[in-house]
Amino acid sequence: MQQKDFLPTLASYLIAVAEANAGKAPSERELAEHFTVSRGQVRESLAILEAMQVIERRAKSGIYLRKDQRGIEQLAFFARAGLPVDPRQIYEAVEVRKIHEIKAAELAAERATEENFVTLEGILAASEKRIAAGEGLSQLDHDFHLEIVRATQNEVFYNLCTTFYVLSEKRLSIYFKEGDRNVRSHQEHQQIYDALRRRDGALSMALMNSHLRGAMSYWSELLEDKDAKPLQ
Repeated sequence: MQQKDFLPTLASYLIAVAEANAGKAPSERELAEHFTVSRGQVRESLAILEAMQVIERRAKSGIYLRKDQRGIEQLAFFARAGLPVDPRQIYEAVEVRKIHEIKAAELAAERATEENFVTLEGILAASEKRIAAGEGLSQLDHDFHLEIVRATQNEVFYNLCTTFYVLSEKRLSIYFKEGDRNVRSHQEHQQIYDALRRRDGALSMALMNSHLRGAMSYWSELLEDKDAKPLQ
């Protein structure tokens, strides 16, 4: 099994066993036997999980699951691997994403290139077609927002926001199942685009702030409905 496929599989099993065993994970030898792989491959994967602060090694005690450290990289890894993520942590990550995207709208109004605008126009045109066909905008919504971040011409900013999106991308298709949300979101995207085209940073920020309130409301409702149970 390739490392990129083995790591999430190992993590999923390790976490399930550890949570049922007071946080204590199987040993390196036990994991190698369970997956019928070399201890070297297990050791390499455990080193990655330890670096990400998902697990910790305790001298003369073994491997334990860490629950005191769940940064954005760890949460993104859990989401990519299909592992349960606390909805409250997703809500908090979406809240931080909102702050970043509002600032991104201001910077994009100043720095966006013609290429960025052409890309946004293409996304808006594709959105109209999907709405007319009764289809959802989950992927196009993702593309629209990240293109605005890309328009800041700040690669670190873009990589950071991309990581935030990993946490909520599996819920986007559910969010956009409602037709009204697709229409409303597209209309708001068009308004944001128009403000960016006019190089109006203040208006772009205000429109983005208003636009993202819907996502925050959705996650607030989801958090209440699920009573803070982990989501997959």
